[in-house]
Amino acid sequence: MTSKLKRYVLGLFFCFLASSLIPTQSFALDKKASFALSHYIMAVMHDSLGEIDSAIQEYKKALKADYQNSLIHLNLASSFIKKNDTLRAIEELNLALKFDPELVEPHAMLALLYSTQNKLKESNQEYELALQNASKLNPVDINIYKSLAGLYLRQKKFKEAENTYRLILNLSAQDAEAHFYLGNIYEELKNRQEAEKELKRSLELKPDYAEALNFLGYLYVEENKNLEQAEIMIRKALEIEPDNGAYIDSLGWLYFKQSKFTEAIKELERASLLLEDPVIYDHLGDVYFKTANLDKAKLNWQKSLELDPNQDKVKKKLEPLGKS
Repeated sequence: MTSKLKRYVLGLFFCFLASSLIPTQSFALDKKASFALSHYIMAVMHDSLGEIDSAIQEYKKALKADYQNSLIHLNLASSFIKKNDTLRAIEELNLALKFDPELVEPHAMLALLYSTQNKLKESNQEYELALQNASKLNPVDINIYKSLAGLYLRQKKFKEAENTYRLILNLSAQDAEAHFYLGNIYEELKNRQEAEKELKRSLELKPDYAEALNFLGYLYVEENKNLEQAEIMIRKALEIEPDNGAYIDSLGWLYFKQSKFTEAIKELERASLLLEDPVIYDHLGDVYFKTANLDKAKLNWQKSLELDPNQDKVKKKLEPLGKS
């Protein structure tokens, strides 16, 4: 869970709590609802005074009169959270969603609860549903779509992420960030042509976009083309963020492609001190192998595999060097 997304859903949660103190629209105007509302008001009063046990009892009385009221289930879940009774809180949040599937807050609260239990799959699913429901309530809020698209990207749901970023561009055609992340998506999908196109558009809109400068420069280095332009972009990114390990890695990899092996080793070793990343160690292994330093090549490839064991290309590089 990213801090940006966590702040967003926490904001939704606390905005909800503030608005829930005026609940009359959630109660039908009949005798049963009046009974439920009176107990609900008492529950909110006890809750505000920190009398959580009394609040829970009043919420339960309110539910006896109006069991299908999602607002009461939601506030009861909040009280259970304050009592650290996670299981009952989850039960009440699911009941709130049963009676009102379009709500945002129960999904957001469930996501936070699951994240505290390290149930990342369930947490991500709930965040996704919260953001989807939020986008229905406010279909022109670009920040909601950005959070949803970012979640899709982290889950490697590339088609869903692409569609969401395209939706963002329909709402705001000048959004450099959306073009940048579309470039990321197309690179993941091995569509370098479209990736380059989106990254260029991102830089047209925001020429000092360090991430886009580095990413496009690195793509050029990977394809061994436009190396002079790649160096200009990578160095510009480093002027903006001089201690960014990923950008320093790009510069070191550029030197490797230019057969400047001494400079490549210097920059890649510096990058490895700033950022522990399997790609950096893979690059270092390649440079040391090229300079016939097989022991260091092997050491760095092994470090790369320790960080990411699912690298078949790195495994093949190690095979001729033996296991010891």
